[in-house]
Amino acid sequence: MELVFLGILVLTLVAALGVGFPVAFALPGAGILTIGLAAATCWIFTGNANSFFLSGSAIEWISAGVTNFRGIYWEADRDTLIAIPLFVFMGIMLQRSRIAEDLLVTMAKLFGALPGGLGISVVVVGALLAATTGVVGATVVAMGLISLPAMMRNNYSQPLATGTILSSGTLGQIIPPSIVLIILADQLSSAVDQAAQLRTQEFQEATGEFAMPSQFGVTSTSAGDMFMGALVPGLVLVGLYVAYILVFALLRPKSAPAVPIEGRMDRDFWLSVFFNTVPPLLLIVLVLGSIITGVATVTQAGAVGAAGATVMAGYKLHDGRARYLPALIAIAAIVAIYGLQQVFDLNVRRMETDADVLGVLLAGLAVAVLLFGLGWSTWRTFRIENTLRLVMTETAKTASLVFIILLGAAMLISAFRAFGGEIYVKEYLSTLPGGFWAQFFVVMVVIFLLGFFLDFIEIAIVVVPIVAPILLMNPEANVTAVWLGVMIGLNIQTSFLTPPFGFALFYLRGVASSTVKTLSMYKGVIPFIALQLLALVIVGFNPGMVNYLPTRMSLLSEQAPPPRNPRLQPCVEEYLMREVPRREDSLRGPMADLDAADYEVLPEDAARDVAQALEGYDDSFGHMRDLIAAKDAVNAAAPEYRPLHREVSRIRREATAIDTRIDAARDQMRDFRGDDDAAVAGRARLEARISDLEDERAALEAERPDGWEEARDAFRELVDAEQQARTAYQRAADQGYVALRDLIAEIRAGADLAEIESRVAAIPDWIDALAEGSLAPEEAVERVQIVERDLREIAGTQVLESYMQDIRRALDRETPDADAAAEHVPDAVATLEEEIAWRAAAQEAVLEPLEALESESRATLGLREQSRLTRDQALEVAACMADHRDVSLYF
Repeated sequence: MELVFLGILVLTLVAALGVGFPVAFALPGAGILTIGLAAATCWIFTGNANSFFLSGSAIEWISAGVTNFRGIYWEADRDTLIAIPLFVFMGIMLQRSRIAEDLLVTMAKLFGALPGGLGISVVVVGALLAATTGVVGATVVAMGLISLPAMMRNNYSQPLATGTILSSGTLGQIIPPSIVLIILADQLSSAVDQAAQLRTQEFQEATGEFAMPSQFGVTSTSAGDMFMGALVPGLVLVGLYVAYILVFALLRPKSAPAVPIEGRMDRDFWLSVFFNTVPPLLLIVLVLGSIITGVATVTQAGAVGAAGATVMAGYKLHDGRARYLPALIAIAAIVAIYGLQQVFDLNVRRMETDADVLGVLLAGLAVAVLLFGLGWSTWRTFRIENTLRLVMTETAKTASLVFIILLGAAMLISAFRAFGGEIYVKEYLSTLPGGFWAQFFVVMVVIFLLGFFLDFIEIAIVVVPIVAPILLMNPEANVTAVWLGVMIGLNIQTSFLTPPFGFALFYLRGVASSTVKTLSMYKGVIPFIALQLLALVIVGFNPGMVNYLPTRMSLLSEQAPPPRNPRLQPCVEEYLMREVPRREDSLRGPMADLDAADYEVLPEDAARDVAQALEGYDDSFGHMRDLIAAKDAVNAAAPEYRPLHREVSRIRREATAIDTRIDAARDQMRDFRGDDDAAVAGRARLEARISDLEDERAALEAERPDGWEEARDAFRELVDAEQQARTAYQRAADQGYVALRDLIAEIRAGADLAEIESRVAAIPDWIDALAEGSLAPEEAVERVQIVERDLREIAGTQVLESYMQDIRRALDRETPDADAAAEHVPDAVATLEEEIAWRAAAQEAVLEPLEALESESRATLGLREQSRLTRDQALEVAACMADHRDVSLYF
């Protein structure tokens, strides 16, 4: 019966949308009605209202949607969706400031003389508007009113003209900043958590181990990562559009002729080009650049975009005197703040000197000037044509629509899960022959077909939470969430163009003249839909186009993960497997120099550490060779083992799905207690279902290939050997480098110890003064604490610190014990003198060879102990991490 009610749920939703019922109410309405119908049917025929649900009661499933929605979006750090109204405000404000009209006229003059130049200008403007406004309807309408008549006057083909305008208007859905990408990032962040649980569960079932190594985890995403990941695919799509128009114009020049430029390309023309193109480009750089460089989060960048759009609208709408003055004031203030930041430390918490106070005051004045320029621009938008009020109203409507649909979708998905829909989808996709790519292809086809009937928001909010966890958990493909999100975003973009409900078609039909046939529009979008699907294929087979930029920016940012980060290990290891053997000879020279140095000046434990470090470095080369050989053995065995492993993994996943259904049936048994006929019949029905499922599971287990255990054990031996070689190398190299680094720090700190010597020597005088009563106990304790704190900052002073602690504790009693404190002073002084002496001697004898070896090994044997990768290393690791890596054989 669950399948029956799942069908009723889908049909109810389709019927509601088909008759024009608002989607925000159709989504929760379909869920509530279906759950209510299922509960009523259960109660009528079985006497129990809950028997047709996977688990729980009807009331629990109805409230689950709201509960889950509240649990997710009431978290303090879940602020991604706040960016939606900010970017919507930015887009609508720019649209109201007539930026589209100015750009279209300017670009038509620039590109018109080329074959197909008017079409190319439309694509370029579409890309610029996508990166600023991102409002599909407004972009298509503006192009339809300005560019379409011009293209028709110049004998452009109707299908080409309309197809170009329609497809260019939808670029805002994939070129950041995009509302689609924000919604997808939000949905995928939840999907990643579910996928991580599913992958961990599969790892535990396959290996029997409790914890899964974090390097096998699912890679999450954020709105900023989605923006960076979609940038290159968006530009690829623009390039495909331009290439198609150029080829079309060259093959059929009469259908896309070059248009001579009207007027002269004089100083006024280029000034017009500058003022119409540079401000939008500057806003794009501010918004996207702040995200890409890590200066601002997506939400903060949205606020920057909203403010920048207001300033731009302030001079676009005003034609009188001082037109550009508010914008110039704001720009001057921003430049001043940037300059002050280069000269002063503007952190209020770190103000110490008069210069710091002056810098903060000047920065505050610059911020006040910036706010004045922004306020003046805002006042203009408020006064002129009631622009601000209209923009705020449209922003509130759009943002409210998104959030209401989010809530409705949560309730619909709750109903879908109530009848086991998620289990059926997972079971269907998991059993498809062809593994991940078959699953992915089916999902992409479904999303493409849904685009004929549903808007992008409904697809992103309803479909993604159901299918994304299943795709992301697959360890064989091991795709990143940002790649999956961009692929879905590219696919969803077609929903604006596909008839009969492509919204862009309606927008253009509403403003196009009657001479432009609707059939021409349908014909015109077909090549561009094909180009979008081609871009989908290109990005699908080249994941680096999506993954490289977010990974690169992450590794080059100030918060870059250290080389020891588990997610970086495969690529860092690949780098080391190439560099360590290549640099072995260059490392052995400094090793020999250090081995020949005079160790007698070092304390016994320090000399032992140097000897062990050299031994560890020497062993590291052998361990690296063992690791390379072990990894080669694993790679050689993988092709033969993979098909067998894939088959067993399929059986295990299907068996897990059957176990889930058995558990659900057993849970339902609790609803049929008692001896009445309905309870007895219900138990009998469920017992029969459980028996059938157990038989199905037994038959499935019988399909397990012969020799599987032997093949698995043999492959795991190779994997264990690889891990042992890896651990041996890491232990030898890491410990050796740490010993060298720490010893160098101790020797360099000799001068700092010498500065403290006079204060340590004065401690007896402090104790005498305390005993005589000329020094307060609190002040004596504070002086010792200062010495103790300074010692804590110096490497290798643990023994001295312990002496200082003993002295301080003796003085910090209710009745200070001067004698007990004085007992520790001679040992402290003697230890300090010994430390200063050997460090001074070591600086002359062994510091140079130590530093030479540490410097030479920093990028190889000591790489894992660095705080961050160098730029060249980060770029190489980012290129490696951009490709998806199969980790399924470790499961």
